[in-house]
Amino acid sequence: MGDPVTAYTARLQQQEREIQSLSAEVESLKNPQNAEPSQRLEELREENARLKYRLNVMKRSLQEETTHCGKSMLNINQRLQDVFGEAIRASFPELDDPPLAVTPNQQAKFGDYQCNSAMAMAQMLKARGTKVNPREIAEKIVQNLPDNELVLRTEIAGPGFINIHLKKVFVSKLLSSLLLNGVQPPPLTARKKVVVDFSSPNIAKEMHVGHLRSTIIGDSMCRLFEFLGYDVLRLNHVGDWGTQFGMLIAHLQDKFPDYLTVSPPISDLQAFYKESKKRFDEDEDFKKRAYQCVVRLQSKEPDFIKAWNMICDVSRTEFQRVYDCLDIKIIERGESFYQDRMTRVVKEFEEKGLVQLDEGRKLVFVPGQSIPLTVVKSDGGYTYDTSDLAALHQRLFEEKADVIIYVTDSGQGTHFQVIFAAGQMIGWYDPQVTRVEHAGFGVVLGEDKKKFKTRSGDTVRLMDLLEEGLKRSMDKLKEKERDKVLTADELVKAQRAVAFGCIKYADLSHNRINDYVFSFDKMLDDRGNTAAYLLYAFTRIRSIARLANLDEALIKKAAETTEILLDHDKEWKLGKCILRFPEILQKILDDLLLHTLCDYLYELATTFTEFYDSCYCVEKDRQTGERPTIPFCYLLRRSGWRRGSWLR
Repeated sequence: MGDPVTAYTARLQQQEREIQSLSAEVESLKNPQNAEPSQRLEELREENARLKYRLNVMKRSLQEETTHCGKSMLNINQRLQDVFGEAIRASFPELDDPPLAVTPNQQAKFGDYQCNSAMAMAQMLKARGTKVNPREIAEKIVQNLPDNELVLRTEIAGPGFINIHLKKVFVSKLLSSLLLNGVQPPPLTARKKVVVDFSSPNIAKEMHVGHLRSTIIGDSMCRLFEFLGYDVLRLNHVGDWGTQFGMLIAHLQDKFPDYLTVSPPISDLQAFYKESKKRFDEDEDFKKRAYQCVVRLQSKEPDFIKAWNMICDVSRTEFQRVYDCLDIKIIERGESFYQDRMTRVVKEFEEKGLVQLDEGRKLVFVPGQSIPLTVVKSDGGYTYDTSDLAALHQRLFEEKADVIIYVTDSGQGTHFQVIFAAGQMIGWYDPQVTRVEHAGFGVVLGEDKKKFKTRSGDTVRLMDLLEEGLKRSMDKLKEKERDKVLTADELVKAQRAVAFGCIKYADLSHNRINDYVFSFDKMLDDRGNTAAYLLYAFTRIRSIARLANLDEALIKKAAETTEILLDHDKEWKLGKCILRFPEILQKILDDLLLHTLCDYLYELATTFTEFYDSCYCVEKDRQTGERPTIPFCYLLRRSGWRRGSWLR
C-alpha cells in the first residue's frame, strides 16, 4: 500500500483544480457574450436535453397507462397529489417533506379540487428564516406543474388556494372505463393478512345491544378489506373460559345429574346463569365445589370438558341466530384457545426480565403507561391481560398478520394501548411495519339520551331488538301497501332487508367514536341519510334501468364507441361524484371511519336525484327511436352504489 497522506494530498489537489475550473466556468456563464462555453459543457447540455425529453415521454406514457389501460378505478385525488407534489418539490427543493393537501372543492364555481399547501409551506419557510407570501408560493407551484392528462386550468384565490378544474374528456374516459370494467379495486402491491377481532360475546350470556356495534362495525371493516383484496381473518374472541364455568358446571351437575348420558334441556341459558350465580354468591359449599370444578376443567378432565362443551354449544346456537339475521361470517376463537399459549407468553416476559412480583402477583410495567399489566394473579390464575397478550402474539407469529384491528367499545382503549405497548417493548412488532389498532366506538343510547335499556331497566337483548325491527319493518311495508304488489316470499325478503339494513346503516352512518341514539322511527324514515332513503333511491335507479331495457352487450358497445357527454351542470356533478369512490375507500382504509362511506352514498343519491330532476335519464332519438347516450343509471348500477353492498 502507498502512503495514505500522499494519496489524500493528490486527491485534494485534484479536487481544488476541478473547483477552480468550475468557478471559471460559472464566471464565463455570467457573461455569455464575452466567453465561449466549453465543448464539454455543450455536450452535457445536449445530453441533459435528451434525457429530459425521454423522461417526459416516459411520464406521459405512464400517465396514459395508469389512467386508461388499467381496469381499476383511478383515484383522482391521489393522481392530483402526484402532479402537485412534483410541482411543489420542483418549486421548493430545499423543503424536506413539504405539506401536500388536495381536497374536493366544496363549491363548483371555484373548480373541482383545491390544493391548499401554500399557506403551510409559507410557515415552513418562515421557520427557516425565509418570508414568502403564500400567493407567491402558489404561483410558483402552478408554474412548475408538469404536463398531465387531467388538469384543464388552475386559478389562485384568496391567500393562496389553488383551484383546480378537471378536463371533461378525462372524466368522460374514466366513466367509460367504469362502464366497461365495473368497479375494480386498486391493485395491491402485496396481499396483506388482516385480522379483525370483533363481536366477542360471553358464553352463557345472551348477546345484548352492546354487542350490536362491535358486530356491525367489525363485519363492515372485514367487507372493506375483502373487497380491496386483502386476506382477511374474522375472529370472534368469545369469553369461554374462567371461574364462571365452575359455577355453571356445578349447577349443571346438581340440576341435571344424568347430563353425561342425557342432553340437558337448557333453553334459557341466561336464566340458568342467574340461578348458578345466585347460589355462588349465597352458598359457601356450592362456591367451594364451583372452584373445584374450575380446577378440574383446567386440568381437562373429560367429564368436565363435556359439560363445558354442552354449555358453549347452547350459547353458540343463540349467537348464530343473531349472526344469521345480520349476515355475519365469523370464526370463533375464544379465550380457551390461548390457554397453553399464555404460559409461554408469561415465560417469555420473565426470561427477558420484564416481570415484577407484587404481593404474589406478576406484573409487567410498560414505560410511558400509567397502569401495569397483571399477567398472573396471586392465586396463580391468568387474566384478561394474559389472554390478550397471548392473542396478540399468536396473531403476529402464527397468523403472520400485517394488520390487526380490535373492534370494542372505547372504554377498553387504555387496556389495548398498554397491551400494544407491551408487544412493542418485548420486540414482537414494529408499528412502522405492522399496523395494530384499536377501533373503539361509543355506546348505544335510548331516545332519552341515556344508556339503552328496557322499561324495567334491564339490558336490551339483541335478538329482541332484531325481532322488533322485523315487526316495525313489516308495518312500514304494509303502510306503503307493498303487501298488495309483492308475493309472500318477496314481502318477507323485503321485510328482512329493510329491518336489518336500517339497523346496520343507522349504526354505520354515525361516527363510531361517538355515542348514538337508537331510534326505529328515525332509521325507518325514508327522508334524510337513512337506509330507507337509499333503498328508495336505488329502486328508482333500477326502475329507470329496466325502462331503458339495454342489455350488457349493448352498454359495453356504447361505452366503447360513444363519448359520455357531460354538458349539463348536473351531469358533470354526478360524473365527478361517481368517480370519487376510490378516494372514499382510501380514506376509510386510513382512518377506519365507515360513516364516510355512508355520507358519500347519501351524497351520491341526492346528486342523482338532482340529475334526474334536470336531465333526461332515458332519451330516444325521435326519428330512429335509438338511444344515442348512455343513461347514468347504468353507471350507478355498475359503480360504487352496487359495491356499497359490502356494508350490508
